[in-house]
Order: sequence, then C-alpha cells, then structure tokens
Amino acid sequence: MPKSKTPRGRKASRSRTAAALTRKSQNKVLARSESDSDSQSSLLRPDPRPISIVGVGASAGGLEAFEQLLRGLPEDSGMGFVLVQHLAPKHESMLSELLSRATRMPVIEVTDGVAVQANYVYVIPPNADMSITDGVLHLSSINADRARRMPIDMFLRSLADDQQARAIGVILSGTASDGTLGLRAIKAVGGITFAQDDGSAKFSAMPRSAIAAGAVDYILRPDLIARELKRIAKSVHIFATEENPNAPDSASQEENLNRIYALLRDFSRIDFNYYKPGTIKRRITRRMFLRKIDNLKAYIQFLRKNPEELEALFNDLLINVTGFFRDPEAFEVLRKQAFPLVMNNKGSDALIRIWVPGCSTGEEAYSLAIAFLEYLGDRAANVQIQIFATDVSENIIQKARVGLYPESIAIDLSNERLERFFQKTESGYLISKTIRDMCVFAKQDIAKDPPFSKLDMISCRNVMIYMGPVLQKRIIPLLHYALNPDGILFLGSSETVGGFAELFNVVDKKYKIYAKKMVPAPLHFEFVPRYESEEEQPQPKHEAVQRVDLQKLAHQTLLHRYAPPSVVVNDDLNIVQFIGQTGRFLDPTPGDASLNVLKMVKAGLQIELRVALQKARRGSPVRKEGVLVEHNGSLSAANFEILPIRNIPGNDRYYLVMFEEGTSGVAKAPKPAVKTRLDKKSGKTQRYQLEMANARLTEELEATREYLQSIIEEQRTTNEELRSANEEIQSANEELQSINEEMETAKEELQSTNEELTTVNEELQNRNDELIHLNNDLNNLLSSVNIPIIMLGNDLRIRRFTPVSEKVMNLIPADVGRPITDIKSNLKLQDLRELIIRVINSLETHETEVEDVNGRWYSMRIRPYRTIDNKIDGVVMVLLDLDARFHPNS
Repeated sequence: MPKSKTPRGRKASRSRTAAALTRKSQNKVLARSESDSDSQSSLLRPDPRPISIVGVGASAGGLEAFEQLLRGLPEDSGMGFVLVQHLAPKHESMLSELLSRATRMPVIEVTDGVAVQANYVYVIPPNADMSITDGVLHLSSINADRARRMPIDMFLRSLADDQQARAIGVILSGTASDGTLGLRAIKAVGGITFAQDDGSAKFSAMPRSAIAAGAVDYILRPDLIARELKRIAKSVHIFATEENPNAPDSASQEENLNRIYALLRDFSRIDFNYYKPGTIKRRITRRMFLRKIDNLKAYIQFLRKNPEELEALFNDLLINVTGFFRDPEAFEVLRKQAFPLVMNNKGSDALIRIWVPGCSTGEEAYSLAIAFLEYLGDRAANVQIQIFATDVSENIIQKARVGLYPESIAIDLSNERLERFFQKTESGYLISKTIRDMCVFAKQDIAKDPPFSKLDMISCRNVMIYMGPVLQKRIIPLLHYALNPDGILFLGSSETVGGFAELFNVVDKKYKIYAKKMVPAPLHFEFVPRYESEEEQPQPKHEAVQRVDLQKLAHQTLLHRYAPPSVVVNDDLNIVQFIGQTGRFLDPTPGDASLNVLKMVKAGLQIELRVALQKARRGSPVRKEGVLVEHNGSLSAANFEILPIRNIPGNDRYYLVMFEEGTSGVAKAPKPAVKTRLDKKSGKTQRYQLEMANARLTEELEATREYLQSIIEEQRTTNEELRSANEEIQSANEELQSINEEMETAKEELQSTNEELTTVNEELQNRNDELIHLNNDLNNLLSSVNIPIIMLGNDLRIRRFTPVSEKVMNLIPADVGRPITDIKSNLKLQDLRELIIRVINSLETHETEVEDVNGRWYSMRIRPYRTIDNKIDGVVMVLLDLDARFHPNS
C-alpha cells in the first residue's frame, strides 16, 4: 500500500496542504500590498494576537452552517476562529479542506500547542478534545464514554476562562444540547453569544437548548451572524477592555447611571448602587453595544420605552455563573474536613440546615445535597437535610425548582452520580425526587432581606465579588450570625472574609472554607423599614390615689394621737400631705418654690428636725420637746414627734411629723442696745440669768453636736447608698443591655422564621399547583383511554380505574378505597388475590386469558406498580378485549 494512503501519510498530507494554503494566503496579501502601497489592511503587518477569539460549535448539519458563516466573514477581521464539531473519532476528517473553499482565510486542523492567530480558522481534529489557555490550543484524549463527551462545552468554557469579555460563542445546527453551558459561561464573563435560528438550521436542538437557557444574545442565520461579527470586530474594545474612554464612567455621566439604577430598582427592587461600579458599567456598555446605542441618555430612553431591555439588563447584571461540583477539589475538602465538623454535635436524628444564597439555577444546592448524602452513606436514613437556596431572580428560581438540565452536565458528573441522582429524559437530565425534596427555593435579596438562622453551613460562592465594600461589610457579620456554633462558611476562590477574620477559624485557606467562632459580631440589621413608634406616655403616678391612701393612714394615726398639726413627708423629706393648721410651725422661704420640710420649718426647728428625721429613718419614732421656735418676733417652746408610717405598698417610705406647742410660755426676745443697770442687790438675778443662758448654750451645743454627728452618719449612709445604687445601676444597665440583645436576637429570629415560613409556603403552593395539574392530566388520561385499567395498592385496595372498567369489573366510583376482593366482578376468575400477591412478591408481569359472564374473552395483564423511587406500591391490571381484537364485528 502506498505510504500516502496510510493515516500517517494522510495527516502529513493535510499538514502540507495547510502549510501551502498559509503560504498561498500570505503571498496573496503581499502581492496586494505591493500593488496598493496606500492600503492600511491589518494583514500588511499582521498582529499574531487576535482582537477576539470566536468559538463556533456545531453537530449534525454543521458543515453547511460553517460554510455559510465563513463565506460572510471578511479575511481581515482581526479575529481568530476556532470551529468545534462532533466528529467520528475513528474516521479521518476532511473538514479543514472542505471549509478552505468557503473562505480566503487559512483553515488549519489544530495540533497540540498551536497559538491562535488573527484571521485564521482552526478546526478541531477527530479523536481529541480541545481547550485553550493563554491563547494556545491544547488537545487531550477523548473520554471513553462517548455519551459524556461534550467537546463544544469543554472548549467554550475554557474560552470564557481564557478570554473573558473578548470571548465570542456561536452555536450552529446540531442535535442534543452540547454548547449550552459553554455559551452561559461566555455570557457570564461579558462576552457575546450567537445561536442559529430555527428556520435556517437543519437540526435545531442545540441552538434551541442554548436559547431556552437564556444564554444567547443574537438569534440569526449564519450569514447574518457573520455580519454581526464584522461589526463587533470594529468595536470589540468597547465592551472588552477594563479601562475604556468611551464607557459610561466619567463624572458627567454619574447622574445618568443613577437614573439607570433607579429604573432597575423600580423593576427588581434591588439597589445596584452598592455593587462594584466597574462590573455594572461594563454590563451597561455591553447592552448598549448589543442594541447599537452609543449614547447613555439614548439608552436610558430606550430602557424606559422597552421593559424587555430592562429585564435583559437586569439578567445580565446578575451574572449567573454556576455548575455542578464547581472546583471538585473544594468539595473533596468539604467531605474530609467541613462535613465532619457539621456532624460533630449532631444526635442520631440530626437535622442539617444549609443556606445557598445566590443559588442561580440550583446546581450548587443540588451538588451540596449530593455531596452530603455521599458523605453520610448508610447514616443518611437517620439524617434530615434541609437546604434553603435563594436568588434575587424569580425566573432563575423557577428553573432551579424544575431541576431539568441539558445533557452537557455529564462532563461535570460521574456516571455513578448521573445514574443515582438523575433521571434521563428527552429534554436532558432531571434531578431525582430524593434530592429535589431536600431543597427549598425562594426569591431573596441577601443585601436587604432577613437571613435564615441556626444554620450548619452557608455556601456563598462568587456572590460577594460583585458587591462593593459597604455590602461586604454588612453581609459577612450577617453570615456569622446565621451560623450555628462551628458552622461552616464556604466562599468562592476569589472571596475572603476580609476585615472580619476574627469571626471565623480557617478550615481550608485555599478553598476559602471557614468555621464560625463564638464571638460577638457587629450586627446592624435593617431588613425591614423601621418606623418610629409612638412615644410612651408617662404613666400617671396616681398621686390622688396615693394621697387618699396616705391621708387615710395619717388620719388613723392622728386620731390616735389627738390629731395635732402634722405633715407627711417622703424619704426625700418632701411634704406630700398637710394635716391641720401648720402655719404656726411652717413658713415658706423666699426663692424657688420647695416642699422640702427642712426649708419650710421656722427658725429653731431646722437643726432639731433634721437630726430627728435622720433617727426616724432608722425605723424608730423620735420625740423632741422644748425646742425654741421664733414666732412673730419672740421665742416660744415647741414639741414635735416623728412616726414612720408602716404597711405602705411598695418600697416607698413615709413619715408623719406632728407639731405641738410647748408649756414654758412665751419669752420676749431681748431688745438690742438696751442697757440694764446692775444693782448689787440684783446679783442673784444676774447669776440666774447667766446660768440659764449657759444652760441654753450648752443645750444648743449638744444639739449641734448631735446634728453634726447625724450629718456625718447621713453622709456615710448616703455614700453607702450611692455606692450600692451605682452597683445596682451598673447591674441594671448590664441586664438592660442583655435584654436588649435578647430582644434584638428574638426579633431577628422571628424575621428569619417568617422568611422561612414564607419560603416553605411558596414551595408548598408551587407543589400544590403541580399536583393539581398532574391530577388533572391523569384524570383526563384515564377518561380518554378505552381500555379497562385498575390500579391497586399493596393492600389490594382500589386506587383508580378507567370508566370502561366499571362494566367489566362491576365497579362504581364509590368503590375507590375498597379491596378488590370484596367486589364480585363479571370475570370468571377465582384466584385473583393469589395472582396479585404473586406479582407483588415476584416483581414479574403476569398475563392470562379470562372470560366474563357474557362470554367475552380478555387478556388480563397484571404488572407491578413502580414509584419514581423504584419502589413497588401495588399492581396495575389491564384487560384487553380479545373478541373485539379478533372479531371486530362481535
């Protein structure tokens, strides 16, 4: 056999052909440049690095679509094009040679390590998968399981990681759903995505899957896609650069940006002011570019007139990047280090609560559920797992609730996981009911809505990287509050707890897994509007009631003591009640009005009364007689007695002060400057007067001593009371702070509980709606089937039957719920019970022919009734009329 016919020879031939095509194209360019010296074509001085890399995927019918696309592309766009098609691994591909006829650009079959250059077309080789890193294409051996091979998704996802906003993805004709995840990844990083329309695609399954996932910006024919790529090539810098002078980031346009924020806030109730402005501005610029609007004011007007564009901008800003088991190594660390910490303090019947904010279409929540079940193994039956998955978009939450994903998720999941936790359907893979029941999906904005509480784990990955410092400083303490002691916080690879490192212990630094520390967090929750409550009206002190009660007690005491002029004072020595005529002993002093008894008593009584009141405070009655009181310019003797009033409710203390007139008569005060002549005969009188004056002075000195002593004791008592009061105040202050914290915590828990109840209610409502629809479908299906069908439970009770069964089995609607053996059917069959039990035990379908009382023959098939979880829960009986089948006219 000639060497050129061998596979190696054909491969060498293709390489030589590609090299020849490359030289031929370059010679044409040089010839064109020599003939036109003023030409400014980019190929005159080629830049090997393309301004953008376009990944194009196709399957069945892709050759024609490739050719239409390439025919419409200019040869000097400055872009690099990489074509990925489903190729038979054991057959040589002629794709590069066929496509070279449709374009003047060089078409090269990829070899490992080739760098993508501008104005070149690269075609994937057979029997290889392809990825790109730093603009260099890499080949790898294909997966042995062809059903799991998704070459388009694999390449487009690597293209998104490598080129970011410069990536462009195109999905053309093809079957299945390969390419959907790749377009989602490109759109998430800010790139542009295309899909072929149904009218021009021979097989529309691939484009339709990407469109249904919301991952497509343009839906066009291949030739129109080429036209848009040409336009993008001229303006790709507008949306693909970090620093763009034409982007809406100047100070003069801040007002217009605030208007856009206001429109988004009215539409979604989400305030994007606190999100990272660079990301927001790039997304706005991207939407302007897609709508061919170059003025921010014009775009604002467009948003106001087109609600669908406002929704598209909102969805673009959400940046839903997700997938099953993102960073598989991180999930392995969870299994080895985080999950054991969660289960440490759990009992035999444990409840695991997990929160996934920013859950997108649900892959993260379902991945955690699968990972936890795999970790628990045989213990899973005793552990209840509850996962709360939330996002700000109701549309995304609806997709997550359904749990239906394209076939291309197989590249992220093992065969074992696909078989155990998914069901294969015509539309893709459906998450199993076991996993679905663990997850509760609800709309929630983590920036303003109450969090869930008492959680064992929070997975908040790639959410905070889009938020500004204000939101991050608010959310980290919130996540700390929501976790149980030693609860796990799982962040994205580009995220960190920042300035709140003291709140968490590091479980794994590389994959950003943290455990909660039991330290107080600086929480400032403002989840619900705070309305200023009405000021509490001061409670009346019921002074009138107190006065009536005190007056009654005082009257009883005074009646016992002959009711002298008296006053009732409180512990602060303020008069609260006057009894009788007290003007003989009390006299208001000039200045500010005061009811203090020591300020109102007349001269001479102040010192004695103060000392007596100090003694009375100790609980014993005090009586003082012969106290000189100044009244109308003369001195007179007065007596007073102080009685503590007992049996008063509460801790208030009151004293009854009673005044009496003395019996020593009235002595006129000596007039000043009056000279008395001393007679020698009156010496005794003078001596007597001196002795009296000395006795009075001695009495006053003793009273002063007592007064000073009482002041000292009062000061000591006051100091002790102040010290005690200070301690009580400090203790009360601490108690109030503790109560305030408990009230705040209780309020937050109530908010969280309310949020959970709302979430569960929404979930139950959705499930009720689904059950109603399913029940309606089943009723209509059974009503329209003209075959006797009876469904029985394991207890042989009738669940459902078709209307035709009523005549054959002698049934009525009221027989639902009755055992089939209690009903006398029209069939001549004696061992029906034994047949049903045999089918349930053997799990094999039983078929036999039976005759009814009218002589008609039926083929009776009894097969096991299987649930979604592959459990046997009864049997299904089907009767086929043999007479009608073989004797239609009978």
